[in-house]
Order: sequence, then structure tokens, then C-alpha cells
Amino acid sequence: MSMPTESIETAVRDFYDAAGHLTEHYGQAMAKFIEQPTSAEDPSASVMSDFMGAMTEFGKALMQHPDKLVAKQMELMKKQQELFQHTALRFLGQEAEPVATPDRSDKRFKDEQWSENPLFDYIKQLYLLQSNSMMDVIHDTDDMSDNARKKVEYLVRQYVNALAPTNFASLNPEVIRKTLESGGANLLKGQAQLMKDLEESVQGALNIAMTDTSAFQVGRNVAVTPGAVVYQNDLIQLIQYTPTTAKTYKRPLLVVPPFINKYYILDLRESNSFLKWLTDQGHTVFCISWVNAGPSLRDKGFDNFVEEGVVAALDAIEQATGEKEVNAIGYCVGGTLLATTMAYLNKKKQGDRIASATFMATLLDFSMPGEIGVFINETAISALEKQMNLLGYYDGRQMSFSFNTLRENDLFWSFFINNYLKGERPAAFDLLYWNTDSTNLPARMHSYYLRNMYLENKLVEKDGIEIDGTAIDLAAVKSPCYFISTAQDHIALWEATYKGAKVLGGGKNTRFVLGGSGHIAGIVNPPVANKYGYWTNDKLAASPDEWFKATENHDGSWWLDWQSWVLQKGGMDEVEARQPGSGKLPVIEEAPGRFVKQRIIDVLNK
Repeated sequence: MSMPTESIETAVRDFYDAAGHLTEHYGQAMAKFIEQPTSAEDPSASVMSDFMGAMTEFGKALMQHPDKLVAKQMELMKKQQELFQHTALRFLGQEAEPVATPDRSDKRFKDEQWSENPLFDYIKQLYLLQSNSMMDVIHDTDDMSDNARKKVEYLVRQYVNALAPTNFASLNPEVIRKTLESGGANLLKGQAQLMKDLEESVQGALNIAMTDTSAFQVGRNVAVTPGAVVYQNDLIQLIQYTPTTAKTYKRPLLVVPPFINKYYILDLRESNSFLKWLTDQGHTVFCISWVNAGPSLRDKGFDNFVEEGVVAALDAIEQATGEKEVNAIGYCVGGTLLATTMAYLNKKKQGDRIASATFMATLLDFSMPGEIGVFINETAISALEKQMNLLGYYDGRQMSFSFNTLRENDLFWSFFINNYLKGERPAAFDLLYWNTDSTNLPARMHSYYLRNMYLENKLVEKDGIEIDGTAIDLAAVKSPCYFISTAQDHIALWEATYKGAKVLGGGKNTRFVLGGSGHIAGIVNPPVANKYGYWTNDKLAASPDEWFKATENHDGSWWLDWQSWVLQKGGMDEVEARQPGSGKLPVIEEAPGRFVKQRIIDVLNK
């Protein structure tokens, strides 16, 4: 794009005028953010201390093989010389093969100026050479523990991606173009959006707006499947959904969503709502909606989530339908809680209350925690416990920020550029609205979960953990179980969830299915979309690799495979469809209920 000289001069003057205001307001905003009062010890210093320990181990390992480091440096210098020659030829108007090219999945350099303009092309390739060289050194360094290597990789990746030229207004051709066209208005708009995001962020973590939150309202255009709340206590509201068939299966179905997120990931809109689909198949569907915890619930523990969560829901369902047995589905940590409850009931001689269980992307064996493992260690958890003990809860915004840094270019820097440098508003996207609608966790419960599951992996040990004084054993549970995991899941690695399937269900009673895509898209995969596909193997092999080698691939959604499986488990005679409130439990309020509508800002401002 070309502009007349006069227009450029005017744009530059406007830009510098705007920049003056921008600098002043930006400084005020950052000062306000940094000086936020807090009643808790910020755990970030302790966490960084742990990362520095990994860096120290890396440094020692690096010095054991100085020849490798020198070779890497010489290779980098050689490529930089090649890049200089490449750029010189480009400025002379000659074609030249690039020295470094972005990965196909790297969307940062999609603007044509990064390739067509020799200067921007040089900046891009120099950045890629240097960042790739740094990561290569880490990958090729011997004599490091896997734990330390993962932490160093994570830390250095954050560093090199933060320094990408795309993140700087003066180096990003899209931003430069927009700034000249608008006279700097984009940067002023971006600064206003930054100030708003800072006000709604937890201290130490910038929670960037990922979607137009004004475009969504829970109960209006997300979480809209008809139903009613029929039971509630301090921790849960239990929703019973309105049937869509004349008859329903006799055995009710309980859905246990993760308590670290809101349940409506399973009910975003009618076309992909798992809950709506379940009602359409003839199930009497109940779903737990977890409270968004504040300081008053600080002493609620994991045993409370078992007894006041899943067990209380079972009791309520029996009152509402007269049925003692249910089929149950647990998603992510909701599945971890479901399995814990099954072992607890089994020890109490009530194991038949959950006739079959389905685990969606669920870890039971935490020996392979995935990418989140970089945050799991004694130092980090102890620091977090100090913070939670003062606040009484774990702030869900902090968790959201940590998870976003596992996919920092897609879930942080892309929005940083769009919102603050381009000055654009994020698009309305229901999935990202859900992702930013965070949930707080009671301090006692979250500490127990992190220590006993992630840090010490006690859940798979016989009598490894106790629930209300009762030691439990997952291996003693023999109920039919269905495990669905996804091939590209970076939160619950499918090889890790397979380990849990080997523990629970008694072997022959367990079916393991592998879906395509990731932690959310692979699970929320309606048949009408006909996407991703899935793999099945009727036998549980000794290892996940052995299991996969003998799988059969299927097109479409695993939902249909699950429906066929659950119908084979008995108790599926048909009865007249049950309406919410028709049993012994009256309707408290219409779905989705007030718990799911509570946002963190509202909870903490009470």
C-alpha cells in the first residue's frame, strides 16, 4: 500500500500526538496494576525460584559439553551470515532462498510484508534463527532430568515468544500500517482496552479479553437447554433437563462437569450441546452446576465435593425419580471426582448406585501430568497454599492465565496484538467466552487435590487417600466403565488416561476409545458435525501403544459409539418421560440456575 508524502507526514504528527497521551495513560495504568493491594503472598517468586533451579541444572549440564555449545554458536553465526547475503540480494532486486521459514502452524508472520519487504523479511528470519537456536540447545543438551528440561523449555519458550517482532508496534507491519492510517487511534483504543483488562485481572497475571463478553449472557444464548434446578446446597445446584422424547430410559443419567470450569462447555449452543443431545436420545439428564467459591467456603475439602457434590446429587436423583441406580459421566477433573466417589461408595457397600461410569478426558493416574506438570512441584504448591490460606480460595483467573501460557502464541500474544496494538475488539466467540468465565476453588479442596493427585499420585494407590475417614481403592471398583480421551489433548494426555482405565473397571468391563482433536473439540464433537473420527479396540492391551496398533478407525463422533455401549449395560427399559418437579423435588428455579451465572468479579465484590 502506498500513501502520498503529505498524508504520511500528517499521520506521523497525529501518531506522535497520540503517543504522548498513550505514554502518560499507559504509565498510570501499569502503576495502578503493580501497586494493587493484596492480602496474600504472591507465589510467583517461589515459582520462579523453582524454575531457576531447573535453569541451574541446565547450565551445569551445558558446561559438561562445551563443544556442543560452541558448535551451536558457530552454526548460528554461519546462518546469520547466509541471512545477511540473502538480504543483500533481496535489496538488489534478486531472488534468494530463505534461510529460515516459520512453521506452517505459526500464524504470526502471515502478513505478506513479512515475505515481500526485505527489511521485515530480515527481521523475521533473524528472530527465527536465534529463537530456534536457543530451543535446539535445550533439546540437544544431555545429562538433564526430564522435569528440568520441560521447565527450561517452557521458560525459554515464554522468553523467545515474548520477544517476537510481531509483539512490538514499531516492528509489526500490520500495526505500522494501521497506526499510519488512523493517526495512532489504534494505540489509544488499545491502551483503553489494556486499562480495562488490568482492572479485571488478578495480580501478577494479565487476563486479556479473548471475546466480546457483552455478546453473551448465560441462560440467554449459552447454557440454554430447558430444565430446572431441583436441588441445591452450598456447593452445587442440580439441574434436571426437560425431556424431548415421549418416553425416557428408566435409569437416570448424572453428568459431573469439572469444578475448575463452568458446566456449560457441554451446553454452549443447541447445535453442539452434549446435554441437549443426551435428552434427545431419551435419557433423563441431571447435571451438577458447581458454585463459584468465595472466602466463606475456604474449609470445604475434597471429601465435601464427594459427599455434598456427587453423593448429594445421587440422593436428590433418587428423590426426583425413585431410582437408586444411575449412569454417570465425568469430564476432566469431574471424572477424577466421579471415580473417587465410586471407590468411596464401593467401600460403603453402595457401589451399585453408579451402575456404569463414563470418563471424558480424565486423569486417574497422575504420573504423566502433561504440560501442566511444569507448575507441579513442592515449591510452587507450598507458595500457592500460603496465598490460598490467606484468601480462602484459589482465584480462577490465575489458573486461566497459567493454562493460557501453555499455548501462549494462540491464547495470549495473538490477543495482545489484536486488542492492544491494533486496537481492535475481539470477536464474539462462545467457546472463548466460556474460557474466560473462570471459577474460584475453595482453598482446602484445591490444596488437597494438587498434593494428593498431581504431586503424590495417591489416588491409584490402594488406601492411598481417605474420604471422610474412609480409605478407598480404585482397583476394587468393577462397574462397567467407558473412557474417551483425545489424541491431541495437552492437558490430559491420552497415554496417561489409558493408565487410569487399566486401574478402574476390572479390565473386561472397561472400554477405551480415542477421539481426534483436543481436550474440548474432541469431546464436544456432535454427530451432525461429522468431524475428527475416533479409534476403538475392544481389548485393553498392556500399553497404550499396543492398544493403538490394534485399533479400528471410525468416521464421525464417538457419541454414537457411547450411546450403543451404554444401552448394552442394562436398566434401560423405557418409562414415561419425567418432567422437572414431577417427583418429590420441587422446582427451585429455571435452568441454568444462579450458580453458573456468578462471575468472579461479582463473587469477590460481595
